[in-house]
Amino acid sequence: MQDPSPYPDLKAVLEELQEALGAERVRHDATAPLPPAPNVSAFAARDTRAVLRPGSVADVRALVGAFHHAKASGAGLPGLQAVSTGRNWGLGSKEPASGPVVRVELDGLDALRELDTEAGYAVVEPGVTQKALSERLDGTGRMLNVTASSGHTSVLGNTVDRGVGLRHQRTEDLLGLEVVLPDGGLAHIGWWPDDTTHGKGDGFNPLGLGPSLLHLFTQSDLGIVTAAVVRLLPRPRRQSTVRARFRREALAEAVDALRTWKANGLVSGVIKVYDTASTATYGGGDTAGGYVAHMSVEGTDRSADALKAALLAEMAETGLFTSVAPGDEQPPTDDDVVARVVDAAYRGSVAHNERMLASATGAAADRVDADGNGWLFFLPFLPFDGASVVRALDILDRIHLATGIRPGSTVNALDADVIDLVVSFPFDRATQAEAAHSALDLAHTWFGEAGLRPYRLDSGHARAVTGVTGGAAAEAALQRALRAAVDPLGVMAAGRYA
Repeated sequence: MQDPSPYPDLKAVLEELQEALGAERVRHDATAPLPPAPNVSAFAARDTRAVLRPGSVADVRALVGAFHHAKASGAGLPGLQAVSTGRNWGLGSKEPASGPVVRVELDGLDALRELDTEAGYAVVEPGVTQKALSERLDGTGRMLNVTASSGHTSVLGNTVDRGVGLRHQRTEDLLGLEVVLPDGGLAHIGWWPDDTTHGKGDGFNPLGLGPSLLHLFTQSDLGIVTAAVVRLLPRPRRQSTVRARFRREALAEAVDALRTWKANGLVSGVIKVYDTASTATYGGGDTAGGYVAHMSVEGTDRSADALKAALLAEMAETGLFTSVAPGDEQPPTDDDVVARVVDAAYRGSVAHNERMLASATGAAADRVDADGNGWLFFLPFLPFDGASVVRALDILDRIHLATGIRPGSTVNALDADVIDLVVSFPFDRATQAEAAHSALDLAHTWFGEAGLRPYRLDSGHARAVTGVTGGAAAEAALQRALRAAVDPLGVMAAGRYA
């Protein structure tokens, strides 16, 4: 831990904020960093000088404004690091990319400000969970693009980190953001209901006119996002989840077949393929037999029936699949947690997600970081073709041989061209943390050598640590120049993508 002496002005600013926000919303030790908190991934704790827990947007503006004013007056202060519910499991939970920081925990901002199922949008604050929003949509013609993670995770937090739901990457649902800027000002970016430019009755135009600013604030440390407008999807009239098993030796051909069906509209949403290791981790019933693909077939009654019949005929003709089960005819058994989670999630429900979390970590959402089994993630994008998937899984086999840690993999086929490969490293926190982190390091190295890079980063492999080369270096330089222009005083702490 760093010596506290570089921050002689911090105590005064925090005491000022205790007066403004209330003493219960400001936690700090005047003489030292706060004690480290556990995280399920066993990342090394960074220097956190204080925790601020605002209860409103006005509180966020007040605390950012106080830091801006103090820094403008020459005070030496750590930067502010914002988290939503802090459940960024596998990627660092609440841990910053580097210290020192003052953490701003936003789960107290939990208002569902607006819900319009006719127009198809919701305005959510960082503390609104996917469970809360999806349940509000029960019985309506709209649904949320949910993930397979816990229902207690933040819709906003996962969206601005470019997470993936069962329908597509969640940034596709992002219409607008409310952002507290580094000087304490408030800005609405993109499409926002009832403002003077956009509003109800307008068609959604999240990009606005001219250069779009919306994605300056995804995977960003340029401000604190206090609300988002997210699109709500039309609920299909008819939906069925088709499950199909195949073996490792059929992997390349099966993936190519899945791509053909996705590209030609036989299936909707994200195709999910779990391997044996990930199925065992998440609770997939019978784990023998290699891989299980989950595909959503949907439409009107007539079109859904026709698509399902066509898909089943195509699958039979390939001879690649050892079993095929349409969910409306053969529902998943109760012990097949993965199938139940995926089947419900295609319909916008997280009713079974906590069972999968408990299977993976051995803990409920509020105890994962304290008590859960070790869990790390590596998240690269791949081309959607069989050869690329085989190459990626061969790398995972090499990692297993080198470290003894068996990675699990889940293929999330986002569209006809791109796969989000979710690589999980389950480990025993008491005995395997070093080996698991070695496995993660090898994933970054060996996938990078193969030209397969992650689209999300963990707190131990922030951009500043891993570095960039070639054309990406110029992009990174432009991003740094934008950061210097937006936040010249360094009010915000540099994040994982700085």
